[in-house]
Amino acid sequence: MSWLIRPILPLLLGCALAWASVPDEGQAQAPPDSSATTEQSCSFGMAKGDPTHQCQVPIPAGCVIARFPGTDKPWTTISKAGRTFCTFDQKGTDWKTRITGQCTRCDSGHCTGQFMVRFECAKP
Repeated sequence: MSWLIRPILPLLLGCALAWASVPDEGQAQAPPDSSATTEQSCSFGMAKGDPTHQCQVPIPAGCVIARFPGTDKPWTTISKAGRTFCTFDQKGTDWKTRITGQCTRCDSGHCTGQFMVRFECAKP
């Protein structure tokens, strides 16, 4: 087996060195006129049999809901664990003054729900 590797070893080492010496082309930077973004969240845990739970995502002063790039939808993430269904409460959320996340009854040993929302905020 070593008779196969020995002839190509210099080629492999040369490729590795060439790849390692390629300079970094730069780092992404936000345009100077863009607004700052931040993320707020709320979360909770539930035990088996616990009924529907809700939490309020705080809205930072001077911020508006960020839109998911290329859409007019709010930039949000919902994360859950266990046998439950989680969503933003349509009646308890107006996306300007109130953002309410809710999960249904927990049907497993334990459940969690987390609701994250991105905001665009004016630069100080």
